[in-house]
Amino acid sequence: MTPPLTLRPVNDGVCAVLDAQGLLLGNLKRIGSVWKFKALGYTASGALVPGGGPLTARHNAVFERLDVAQVSARLQAN
Repeated sequence: MTPPLTLRPVNDGVCAVLDAQGLLLGNLKRIGSVWKFKALGYTASGALVPGGGPLTARHNAVFERLDVAQVSARLQAN
């Protein structure tokens, strides 16, 4: 079983999504009345790749609320 993700508030409209090792996988951004996942990845040299990374297939997933169990289940689903 995959460990749940961690949500860390950045400000009122952004929440970082971290894996079990603390790696930033993306952000949840409040857009209107919903939260939209924005995936992040990194190149071999460490440059940021918006929309990339291990959760690129979940980029732009929409959530009605910040619920760590729901976010983890949906973002980590096969």
